[in-house]
Amino acid sequence: MLHCLVIDDSRLIRSIHGRMLAQLGLRVSEAEDGAAALAVCRAEMPDVVLVDWNMPVMDGFTFVQELRRLPGGSRPKVVLCTIESDLEHIQRAVAEGVDEYIMKPFDIGILAVKLAAAGIPVAAPAGGDPLAAGRQ
Repeated sequence: MLHCLVIDDSRLIRSIHGRMLAQLGLRVSEAEDGAAALAVCRAEMPDVVLVDWNMPVMDGFTFVQELRRLPGGSRPKVVLCTIESDLEHIQRAVAEGVDEYIMKPFDIGILAVKLAAAGIPVAAPAGGDPLAAGRQ
């Protein structure tokens, strides 16, 4: 099972994204900022990273730069989550080593498409509310 590290300073967003990723067949771990995420990567390099752009302590761009310097850090596929839609930000993300980007907010279908575009095989989304399992 592929391992995805979700990095976001919002616990709620990490939970929502983590549930979607689990529904897509990925094993999920979480970090609240780029510095904490680097510690996770040093312990166990993930296959995929879903990282927020704007975070305290260490932002998404700095995290990607540092990740790519780690032994094995060129291997993970990195998907940057952002609310920024201008071409300059997207070009900067790609130049920093991001494999794909996704605009917030997104649903499980869009996430599946973006992961597939980055070369990550995922299970077909079951559809419905990604939080439904948490409300039962």
